[in-house]
Amino acid sequence: MDTATHITMGIALGGIATADPAISENPVLFGAVLVGTIVGSHAPDFDTVLKLKSNAVYLRHHRGITHSIPLVLFWGWFISFLIYIAVPNLDYGTLYRWTALAVVIHVFVDIFNAYGTQALRPFSNRWIALGFINTFDPVIFVAHIIGFVLWGLGLNPTIVFLTIYFLLIFYYIKRYLEKKAMVKKLTLYFGDVEGVYASPTIKQSIWRLAITTENSFYVARSIDGTIQIVHKFDRVPLPNNRLIATAKTDKNVAAFLSFSSVYRHEITEYDHYTEVRFIDLRYRAKDHYPFVAVVNISNNLDILSSYTGWVFSEEKLQDKLLIEE
Repeated sequence: MDTATHITMGIALGGIATADPAISENPVLFGAVLVGTIVGSHAPDFDTVLKLKSNAVYLRHHRGITHSIPLVLFWGWFISFLIYIAVPNLDYGTLYRWTALAVVIHVFVDIFNAYGTQALRPFSNRWIALGFINTFDPVIFVAHIIGFVLWGLGLNPTIVFLTIYFLLIFYYIKRYLEKKAMVKKLTLYFGDVEGVYASPTIKQSIWRLAITTENSFYVARSIDGTIQIVHKFDRVPLPNNRLIATAKTDKNVAAFLSFSSVYRHEITEYDHYTEVRFIDLRYRAKDHYPFVAVVNISNNLDILSSYTGWVFSEEKLQDKLLIEE
């Protein structure tokens, strides 16, 4: 989920925590728990600082180790410990339980997005991405805002937010069934479908789709249940040669390939170098595919420059490649 939704969930969890008499009767403990649930609800996404190092490092690790089982346990302990040091003589057990629960909820709700998480590490490095809730879902966000208003009007926050979450369960089921019906329709239409990447948009009726068949890639949209094919690409295997082997050693390309599940490639030869470009088909904006990895390799198989990330014009991409040289 996005940062705003994670934080609203942390505040809501702090409200639910008032069901515990030890918290509702102790304003200092309530304040500490509220801080713990707010910070804990965002803590796994502290890995966004990796962008300061490079896009390659960010792609390899975002929602990876920071969302793993060991780090989930660490975040709960670390945040509650810092709060306890700042405000001693609190019930540490109560503070820890609610803070740790906020961290767990963060990782749990992230698996419903198209991006997903590696929540089962270290037991499995598989990405869990159920892909039927948008990163920012206005229904979920507005439901929390309504809850805050009702809380501000004096209603019991525990009852308010437990009711909201109970209703959101049905919303999640609805979105899951919508995705399931859409994938079934695609499978019946194409017949030889090997994979469907579905990404919900902020609009309830519109989904972005990337479909893999035996011989083709299809980029499509689902609008009110109607499938619209936007682009079709031949599914061409990567050549097994020294050029591609060299490209795969580049840190930006390696990071892209570790993250992207549906992509095509282009190889363009120039006088003194060859450009190898990988294009993720899951993301499309106005007929442009902004998420790419590009590496320029000399005729002697030396890597001249490379880049991976989101760019929305060829001019900006070439500027970034020049910066990398």
